[in-house]
Amino acid sequence: MANYLVTGVAGFIGARVTEMLLDDGHSVWGCDNLNDAYDVRIKHWRLNRLTNRSGFGFHQIDISDWKTLASVDFHISKQSITIDAVINLAARAGVRQSVENPWVYLETNVTGTLNLLELCRQHKIPKFILASTSSVYGANAPLPTPEEAGSDYPLQPYAASKKGAETLCHAYHFLYDIDITVFRYFTVYGPAGRPDMSMFRFAQWISEDRPIKINGDGEQSRGYTYIDDIARGTISGLKPLGFEIINLGGHETIKINDLVRKFESIVGKKAQVEYFPAHLADMLANWANVEKAKRLLNWEPQISLLEGISRLVRWYNVEQSWASQVETA
Repeated sequence: MANYLVTGVAGFIGARVTEMLLDDGHSVWGCDNLNDAYDVRIKHWRLNRLTNRSGFGFHQIDISDWKTLASVDFHISKQSITIDAVINLAARAGVRQSVENPWVYLETNVTGTLNLLELCRQHKIPKFILASTSSVYGANAPLPTPEEAGSDYPLQPYAASKKGAETLCHAYHFLYDIDITVFRYFTVYGPAGRPDMSMFRFAQWISEDRPIKINGDGEQSRGYTYIDDIARGTISGLKPLGFEIINLGGHETIKINDLVRKFESIVGKKAQVEYFPAHLADMLANWANVEKAKRLLNWEPQISLLEGISRLVRWYNVEQSWASQVETA
């Protein structure tokens, strides 16, 4: 069994990766700064499911704070542990918000990644995983998009900060021989997902008879990936790979208007749709080529879009008393 440092452990992907690692008998030293980038109630809900589990330790730390991070004593239940790998899932996410406050994106996504890489160097931690994004591909990417597609022209500070983190990873791999896997995630959804993303919003807004707000004409498309598939793929990247950039994404793409109709069918209510001007930071389409993930990790998505949305709606119905109050702006 191994010991892992998971950053962003109260985040959507971080919490599910941690659950799976603990289920397999590993230990996880988790950290998160519990920032208010979106409604913190959902972060606390995820974290509360982990805190009493054997083999888990939590520390509220901001990865952009090098002084605090450098002084950390890794321990779980008062026992010091040696970290076998860092899984960096801490990030400021959201393409539109990054236009409003680009500085905090650089602090977390670039400086935070640098700090964790330096931690690996100083503690001789041999493996590092970075959560990156399909947003680095920018406009006019071929569909489905392979890892070799151009990523030098990001459209928003969020994507630019992730590209910066990727290049830092390559430098540390080259200089210090740290084994690094960079995952470019495509749009992720599922129970307890980010409330600023369309899947959570649609579940809440249709269930609560609130208008659905769509930027653009709704004909833009996304390749959605269920959270369990993403978490499973992330964990599979812990094996030695040298330095690799790998897409993890869904095998089903759908237009936003068609997605609304799926939710209507599953929730059992008619949506009230309102259209607004398209946002310049939004991509018109994304769709992952995952041949590399299949070849290197024997990974491919397993949960269909219909099944994934059904699981999300069932979760929402169970947690509706508080999930209906979560801010989605």
